[in-house]
Amino acid sequence: MARQFAGLFVLGLHEIGRCPYEYAMTTNQDTSVLIVGGSVGGCAAAMAVASLGRRVILTEETDWVGGQLTSQTVPADEHPWAERCGCTGRYRAFRNGLRQFYREYYPLHESARREAHLNPGMSDVSRISCEPRVALHVIESMLLPYESAGTLDVRLSRRPIACDVDGDMVRSVTFLNLETGEEETVTADFILDATELGDLLPLTGTEYVSGAESQRDTDEPSALPGDADPEAVQAFTWCFPIAYDPMPGACHVIDKPREYDFWRNYVPEMTPAWTGPLLSWAATNPFTLGERKCVFLPEEMDAQPDHESLWLYRRIIARQHYRPSHDVHEATIINWPQNDYWLGNIIDKPADEVAHHLERSRQLSLSLAYWLQTEAPRPDGLAGYPGLYLRPDLTGTADGLAKAPYIREARRIKAMFTVTENHIGTGARGGTPFVPGHPRPQQPDNLSAEFFHDSVGIGSYRIDLHPDTAGHNYVDTDSLPFQIPLGSLIPQRMRNLLPACKNIGTTHITNGCYRLHPVEWNIGEAAGLLAVYCLRRNTEPANVRNTPRHLESFQALLIDQGIELEWPTNVPHAAHAANSHSPSLVTNVETALSAKSRNEAGQLS
Repeated sequence: MARQFAGLFVLGLHEIGRCPYEYAMTTNQDTSVLIVGGSVGGCAAAMAVASLGRRVILTEETDWVGGQLTSQTVPADEHPWAERCGCTGRYRAFRNGLRQFYREYYPLHESARREAHLNPGMSDVSRISCEPRVALHVIESMLLPYESAGTLDVRLSRRPIACDVDGDMVRSVTFLNLETGEEETVTADFILDATELGDLLPLTGTEYVSGAESQRDTDEPSALPGDADPEAVQAFTWCFPIAYDPMPGACHVIDKPREYDFWRNYVPEMTPAWTGPLLSWAATNPFTLGERKCVFLPEEMDAQPDHESLWLYRRIIARQHYRPSHDVHEATIINWPQNDYWLGNIIDKPADEVAHHLERSRQLSLSLAYWLQTEAPRPDGLAGYPGLYLRPDLTGTADGLAKAPYIREARRIKAMFTVTENHIGTGARGGTPFVPGHPRPQQPDNLSAEFFHDSVGIGSYRIDLHPDTAGHNYVDTDSLPFQIPLGSLIPQRMRNLLPACKNIGTTHITNGCYRLHPVEWNIGEAAGLLAVYCLRRNTEPANVRNTPRHLESFQALLIDQGIELEWPTNVPHAAHAANSHSPSLVTNVETALSAKSRNEAGQLS
């Protein structure tokens, strides 16, 4: 047996590399399914496993579960049809739970309370932007019934440090308890990697790739034309909420960040070129790679109607929703091009190098906040918005930054099947990519994404790649509503390890549309249900995919659990029904959620 250890890596914890304990005690515990990482996918996987009565342990390195939605403070990015189709029953219950929480506990005025599709923050890019603490509350509420029943054990502040591997099987994972300094070893029949960076893949010796593939290897139009580059990983962002006090004379300026002078003068070196200094109102337009002109506050658009307001971009508190007696200050999440960090890759790097880049990304975000307060040009000729202030109460941190950085790209398993741009890209499949801000092109009648007979869910989002750590600018192109193939969740060799986050079998390019909140949730649910199915049938994931009776039975379980396997025919360019070869697949999403699953979803909300 091989006991494999990871280099020191702490994601989102401020005491990077610190362990004050002189000794560590070790305990051993068993479970049916171990989920490492309390990400969006990890939480969804835990709900799925526990709903079928199997004991599951869910670990998380920070003290908040929920990943992108909570500890990373990123409101949900979704497709245009989210209100009626295109997500799992549990994800819909989560969305309903968010809205219901605001209706019951926030002093909304009646017109807002009556909105069927209430968007708490009235954000431009999210149909359900909310405070991260509310997302945390709803996710914890959905997990709590299983914790009370004894089927789910949630363990926070646990960092995986070693794995016991026997051939193609992972026997156990050892964790460092960051609160006590003790080590805990958990043995499990199935182990799911739901960490943000795919941390278990190197610990277990699972084959994986990272960075950008070569066009020679994947034949993708948007891939690198030369050699593959494992250092070309998308930027990560240390997000933060900021509120605005409009009172004349209000001043909440923070201390000048240590690296402010560097970031104030920093001009990105990109190919194609960036538009100028990073800290400015001009940034690269992801769709055209030209200049993207912005202002800060929405009222500033009156004088510059061709500009967009970054305040509205990811707003999470919208004043117009509240009663006049509740004088709320608006707040928005700063997750902009101006605080994307691309000066270093943190995958498979020494601990001190990782810590260096994590701290520099924090300095960038604090510098952006200070620039906004003190030097940002205003249309009225003044500089800075001193009424802006950080909101540590929204993030659960001392400085007001998120608990963890927003990770866009992880290690990816070498899977039984890898999704490429040729399977889902509009241009790659013979269509004309849509560029936002331009007329929508006429497309061929038969245009659709590749049909996957082993579908375990669906999703839709643009291929959205932020600038990377090798100096490549945005890659942002249209994609078609797609399916999630089971083959992308199954490693080529490992038999009881499954990905449950952004670490599935995609490429650097297709990661750009499979990494968003509803898709990650679906991936997590499917991975959790696959583990339980295999335990019930005494089989392995590869056999489920390769055996028609198993695949049909597993897909029936997914449908019964409220997971849509095909897009409905009335969604443009998603007409998979004519290609369906499996009687277990459905094309009417209103019938995909069984009465049993509807009842469960109602209880979860």
